[in-house]
Amino acid sequence: MKQRDAPSGITGRNPTHRFRASGWTRHYETFSEILQIVAQLALGLGLANLKNHGPNLRFKLAAAASALLALGIALTAMRTVLLAFTLGACVLTIRSARGKARLLVPAALLLVLALGAFIVWQTRAEQALWLQDDSASLRLTVAQHGVSRIVLHPFFGHGMDAMHLHWNEWGFPGKEILGLHSTPLQLAFDRGLPALALWLWIMAAFWLLTTRAERGFRDSADANRHGLLLGATGATAGFFASSLVNYNFGDGEVALVFWWLMGIVMVLARDNGSDHVSKVFTSAGEPPVAKEKAD
Repeated sequence: MKQRDAPSGITGRNPTHRFRASGWTRHYETFSEILQIVAQLALGLGLANLKNHGPNLRFKLAAAASALLALGIALTAMRTVLLAFTLGACVLTIRSARGKARLLVPAALLLVLALGAFIVWQTRAEQALWLQDDSASLRLTVAQHGVSRIVLHPFFGHGMDAMHLHWNEWGFPGKEILGLHSTPLQLAFDRGLPALALWLWIMAAFWLLTTRAERGFRDSADANRHGLLLGATGATAGFFASSLVNYNFGDGEVALVFWWLMGIVMVLARDNGSDHVSKVFTSAGEPPVAKEKAD
């Protein structure tokens, strides 16, 4: 079968772009963000089982899954998500790992970072490792323009999708509409500072809920439940770190996985038999729920 001519008129035998893993999402950024969350859950399950039962089969399976998912993150060549995954894994290690695990996990993370750096060097623009490529400079320029516009409309923002209509008019560089590549900046730009404050409150409340529930299950015999909560702490830390330089909260697939994670933590915290949920919302400014008097 004869190949059709390219619409651009450009032909060649070499690949048109360098490989970056995108999985079923068809975009490497979305794929890496999802892998980051799932990899933290796998690592949390592994560390919890190692602590309670030693190197059993569940620990080995969870460790293998976490390593495979970390490899997937490295293959996306997403610098920011790779660093966010490392940060979240360090949170897990500090909160749970004991003995040799405190040395083995950081050593494994160094290997993942080294592999990720090599893949970035092979697949992305020159000087990308040192954040001196066009992508990094463009992100910085867009962020600076975004901050200057947020000051003009701090309370209600510019409105959803207004950026798409006035990209060049408002002084953003280039013809391609990129967005601000930052969840806090994008929320403040589109919806105003009150929306940003609400998002920060949600993240803070969820972090308190997760860490308190994880601490409550730390000495429990249920390693799997503790492992999920432990992994959720790392996933939350990684998600928040990545959100500073990626608009991951505006990515439908990533947001769906994060809401799913929040639901799991809410159920596990409620089933703990303690009042973690009400304590978190009380400390965050919500009125406590009145308890019914015993008959």
